[in-house]
Amino acid sequence: MQAPYSSVLIDLHYLPGLAFFANVLAYETVWLEACEHFQKQTYRNRCRILTAQGVDGLIIPVVGGRSAQKVPVRDARIDPHVNQGQAHWRAIRTAYGKAPFFPDYADALQPLFVQKPVFLFDFNYQLLTTCLRLLGTSVNLQLTHQYDPVPNSGVLDRRGAILPRFESGPAEGYRLIPYRQNFGEQFFSNLSVIDLLFCQGPEALSLLRRSVVAGPVPKFDTACRSSHSILKRIEQRASPRRYQTNKTSLR
Repeated sequence: MQAPYSSVLIDLHYLPGLAFFANVLAYETVWLEACEHFQKQTYRNRCRILTAQGVDGLIIPVVGGRSAQKVPVRDARIDPHVNQGQAHWRAIRTAYGKAPFFPDYADALQPLFVQKPVFLFDFNYQLLTTCLRLLGTSVNLQLTHQYDPVPNSGVLDRRGAILPRFESGPAEGYRLIPYRQNFGEQFFSNLSVIDLLFCQGPEALSLLRRSVVAGPVPKFDTACRSSHSILKRIEQRASPRRYQTNKTSLR
């Protein structure tokens, strides 16, 4: 049965989780909502990573506090008085420094956290495109030009569908596929995609594709050949021992 939608409309997240990427990979075109107002307590300025103490939320402070919700999302500024980028990278490095594939991806991500971006939307977009490149895939990303409460026909509206307060339940468009994580035997779902990259390396994209609930899975894009070659080299030099560093068993 052919999917009724060829495109998806979704809000842009900070270091998005797997549910976000499952929705992104399911459609030919991804519209990022660029004309809404910033919304607090959402993934627009937060993500989830796994540490030795459990799941930790990384939050980017936005200028304006409560009044930030009156600001168009593309105008939301990162608080320049808090060096949150470097603090977040230290937290990521502490959590994943010993993960099997951290050395392979850290060099591509670390410079993004050293810089001092002004606008949250631009920073999120840069992280999203970098993560897609590291996954070895490309997506037709488009930004909205105006806010439409109801999108055009053929566009699935996923805005606000993935929220932190619903984390204990299933996310729309996402099928949970457990994988070996960095700490303990308990599996934590829908962490940031960096958890999957650092723990699964070249297998990350395959797992994400299996987690798509509905919609066409995109074919390999020839524009990603260079990234795919990098991932193949990573895979070839990864010894079996690297996959055994964490003794977590998954049923």
